[in-house]
Amino acid sequence: MNKGKVVVGMSGGVDSSVTAYLLKKDGYEVIGATMQIWQDNPVDIDDGGCCGLSAVDDARKVAQMLDIPYYVMNFKREFKRNVIDYFIDEYLNGRTPNPCIACNRHVKWEALLRRTMEIGADYIATGHYARIEKHPHTGRYTLRMSDAKNKDQTYVLYNLTQEQLSKTIMPLGTYNKDEVRKVADQIGLKVADKPDSMEICFIPDNDYGKFIETSRDIVIKGGNFIDMDGNILGKHKGIMHYTVGQRKGLGISFGKPMFVYEIRPESNDVVLCENESLFKKTVFADKVNFMAFENIDGEMEAEAKIRYSHKKAKCKVSMIDENKIKCVFDESQRAVTPGQALVVYDGDYVVCGGTIIGGE
Repeated sequence: MNKGKVVVGMSGGVDSSVTAYLLKKDGYEVIGATMQIWQDNPVDIDDGGCCGLSAVDDARKVAQMLDIPYYVMNFKREFKRNVIDYFIDEYLNGRTPNPCIACNRHVKWEALLRRTMEIGADYIATGHYARIEKHPHTGRYTLRMSDAKNKDQTYVLYNLTQEQLSKTIMPLGTYNKDEVRKVADQIGLKVADKPDSMEICFIPDNDYGKFIETSRDIVIKGGNFIDMDGNILGKHKGIMHYTVGQRKGLGISFGKPMFVYEIRPESNDVVLCENESLFKKTVFADKVNFMAFENIDGEMEAEAKIRYSHKKAKCKVSMIDENKIKCVFDESQRAVTPGQALVVYDGDYVVCGGTIIGGE
C-alpha cells in the first residue's frame, strides 16, 4: 500500500540515509533531496559537514542503492538570508546565536516544505532524533523527546509550526544511534560508519571572527574587559569572540578563574565575573513558538533547558505578553546566554520555546 509521497532531506549521513530506507520499506513513495546551501563567495561550506559538497555525492550513492529518485535543490538565497546573515548580526549585537535552529525553521522546513508541496509530495522527512505526536490533552501537534535521550534533538526543533509538524515524518524517534548504524550496515550502506558532523557547517575552522570580517568586509575593533563594577581589566579582541560563561581563550591572566558575564555591544565592553555570579534563577525569552499548548494561562509547572547540552530543570513558566515568557527555575542555572533558546517541556513533550533575552 502506498502511504503517500515523501521527500527525505538527505545530508549524506547515516541518519537521513536510514530514514529514507525505513520509509520506503514502510510503503511510502520516497524521493531523496539534498539542499544546496553553500555560497559562491566569500563564504564556502567545506566538504565533510552535514551540508558540505561531499554530502551530494554520498546522498546520491545512497539514493541509487535504495532505488529512489534524487534531486539537489538550491536554497542558497534562503540559507544566506535566514542563517548566515542572522548568525553574523547576532554576534555583532553581542548575542550567541544558534544557527541550527534558524536553519531548521526557515530552510529545512519552511523552504523545503514549500518546494515539496510544489512537486506534489505529501510529506517531508528528516533523520532527527525526535517524535511528532499530538499532545494527549490539547490535541495539538508537538514534539516528544526521542527514546534515545542522549541523542534527543527536540531542543533545536522547538520553532516548528503546527503546519510544518503536520506534514513531517521523523522515523528515528524510537531508535538509538547504534541501532541506526546497525540497520545501515545490514543493508550495505557505505555511510554506516560515517561520523556525525559537530561543527557549524559554514565555519568548519570555528573561527567566527575571521568569518564575520570576511563576509561583511569589515575590521572588528577590540575593546575593554571590565569587571562588574566597571573597572578596566584589560583588552579584548572583539565581542564576537566571546560568549556568556566562557573562561578559556580570554587571552589574559587574572590570578583566579574569570568568566564572561555579559557582552555590551553599545560600549564594546566584555564584562567578566567569578563563577558564582553566572548563576541565575529567572530567564526571559521572546519570539515564542508554542507547540503542545496554544498559550500558558497563569503559571505552569514545567521543565526547561537553556542550552542544547543542558539537562531539563524544574521551573515555573508564565507569559509576560503574547510574545514573551518568564521562566523561574527551582535551582539557579549557569550561564544564561542571550541568543540561545529557552525550551519548555511538559514531561517529554515540547510546550514552547523562545530566544533568551536575559536573566536575573
